Amino acid sequence: MATVLWLHGGACNGNTMSFLNAEYPSVCDLVTDFGIEILWHPSAGLEMGNQVQALLRDILAEKIPLDIFVFEGTVVLGPNGTGRYNMFAGRPMKDWVYELAHVAKFVVAVGNCASQGNIPAVPPNPTESTGLQFHKTKKGGFLGEHFVSRGGLPVINIPGCPAHYDWITQILVALAVGRASDIQLDEYNRPLTFFKTFSQTGCTRVQFHEWKISAEEFGQGTRKGCLFYELGCRGPLTHAPCNRILWNGVSSKQRSGHPCIGCTEFAFPWFDLAPGTIFKTQKVAGVIPKESVYEADKFTYMLHAVTARIAAPKWATEDIFVV
Repeated sequence: MATVLWLHGGACNGNTMSFLNAEYPSVCDLVTDFGIEILWHPSAGLEMGNQVQALLRDILAEKIPLDIFVFEGTVVLGPNGTGRYNMFAGRPMKDWVYELAHVAKFVVAVGNCASQGNIPAVPPNPTESTGLQFHKTKKGGFLGEHFVSRGGLPVINIPGCPAHYDWITQILVALAVGRASDIQLDEYNRPLTFFKTFSQTGCTRVQFHEWKISAEEFGQGTRKGCLFYELGCRGPLTHAPCNRILWNGVSSKQRSGHPCIGCTEFAFPWFDLAPGTIFKTQKVAGVIPKESVYEADKFTYMLHAVTARIAAPKWATEDIFVV
């Protein structure tokens, strides 16, 4: 049986909401079918107050083994490095995090905040928030770039705002059943099984992307046009399986007509939320997207785009979904 402790830092609890809605397996299945013992979770644990403090002390004293330490939310270091903006069980949460990470066999950061700091870490970052082992794109974070858990892995980052429940449960199961060696990580410590392909993979409007036919306003996205060229969709640039592993087994942002916001990439939020950058494709000379999936120079890109539009079939510019 593998033990799991889940704590919250500076978080909106969106990842907990995602996790508690897991279906295959459900949270109950994790316990009954995969031998996972959830020592405590802020939303699902029965212990309170002194009971939680006693549990944490027993874990740190290694009276209770900790196989998987899951952390959600930023590590809050403010004010002035004291961590007292985020107190938990009589101490700054950052102190618990540091000590628990060093006794746990594996450490998992769930969601963008825990992975890299996310929106709370956008300058001026008044709470002095950071991720467990990354601060935005820079490796280091709270635990330091050289941190390795007792199981021999760095912090396993499962980004997303929130992370999909399948990404969370499948990694927990792999760790619980002794298949940690099967988990391959990329340069941001993300599991490659989920984050090697792009969000665009499986997008139902990928043909419009190829023909350079753009949706020009919200609402068109469910019917015609690609959301990348005008509405700031980052699907072609974002490593995520959102169109392969659908939300609730049904949909994704792009399928519902909403641009991918690129939340699994470690530069999120993009442009630090500067005015005029949200849901708007940034362009050179008002024409060419600044960020392109093409490695060719800008002139070659423009030539390709013009050729694609000329060659586009008639149906690509029509509303093919009629009633």
